[in-house]
Amino acid sequence: MLDLANVQAPIETANGLPNACYIDPAMYQHEQNTLFRDSWVAVGFGKDIPQPGCIKPVNFAGLPMLLVRNQDGNINVFQNVCRHRGMILVDTAKQLRGPITCPYHAWAYDLDGALRKTPHVGGPDIHAHDSVKHCDYPLNAVRAHLWHDIIFVNIGGTAPEFNDYAANLIDRWGEFEQPIYHGGPDSSFGFTLDCNWKLAVENYCESYHLPFVHPALNSYSRLEDHYNIMDTPNYAGQGTMVYAPQISDDGRQFPNFGGLSAKWDTGAEYVALFPNVLLGVHRDHYFAIILTPDGPEKTIEQIELYYTTPHATTAEFDDMRATNSAMWRTVFAEDIQVVEGMQKGRHAPAYDGGKFSAVMDGPTYHFHKWVAQALCDN
Repeated sequence: MLDLANVQAPIETANGLPNACYIDPAMYQHEQNTLFRDSWVAVGFGKDIPQPGCIKPVNFAGLPMLLVRNQDGNINVFQNVCRHRGMILVDTAKQLRGPITCPYHAWAYDLDGALRKTPHVGGPDIHAHDSVKHCDYPLNAVRAHLWHDIIFVNIGGTAPEFNDYAANLIDRWGEFEQPIYHGGPDSSFGFTLDCNWKLAVENYCESYHLPFVHPALNSYSRLEDHYNIMDTPNYAGQGTMVYAPQISDDGRQFPNFGGLSAKWDTGAEYVALFPNVLLGVHRDHYFAIILTPDGPEKTIEQIELYYTTPHATTAEFDDMRATNSAMWRTVFAEDIQVVEGMQKGRHAPAYDGGKFSAVMDGPTYHFHKWVAQALCDN
């Protein structure tokens, strides 16, 4: 593998990750086998399986998985593979009225993964056999955790408990450990980016590009109003001191989270929880973005916006939610040209990973170091 020692040098002398980390299929496979499997990665949202019996297939790091809401309302994640002959169990999201049933030989599993039915396994109309004990063949579970409606999995099963892995961010944003409510269809949108997933993280982490890429946003949330966040190993980002909540023409505002400290009267923060989640907190709404790599040079970006109370999701606020969604859609769309431009640049063989600004690029450098360390450890 590549020598990444200089990526971990002090920011004043470090280079960024080399081109191969963005364009080489072998490096992409190495990431799948290491940092994606060893970390907690986001694979979906709870809102997409809202009721007991709702299931949704997803693929991440080459692993087919099935997100399941069980009868108790809890979320399970399983490998989306029948224990009999390895058939994919589910290929479309749906709500079941019965068990999870394999389309091949109809072996059936309950919503907690237990094998319940094995039709004709002992011959015609003989549905049991001593060689197939149901308790020995449940669906293969994937370690999972739900936080702020994001479904995280640890594919390798060896990461610390999620609350330990994300402890520093949970503590930093402890005031936001409150219920959130999805804003509905217009609060859900996404993009397909022709770039490596890491470029989307790098761009999101820093505010350096605001004056040049986001002129409307920069008109009121200026570069000098931002600060870097990079004080813990596995997240980094930036904050603003001048967040201004939306006020409608007739004076309406979204309800705020309860009990927030004065910091959040005009503050907001935006961080990447490594490797593949981008988060934003404000006093009146929250958003989460999941980045799903689709090869070394393509990324699926899914954005979901949430609000502080059920009231904020009612028809009274339809216009304001639509305005908020349109604003964020514009901001995120403005980034597409630069992340895709950087991807094209990674095919220039003389590019050496680039130079960091020791003042402005701290969060991006922090992410590069994390990636380099994760790849070198395996």
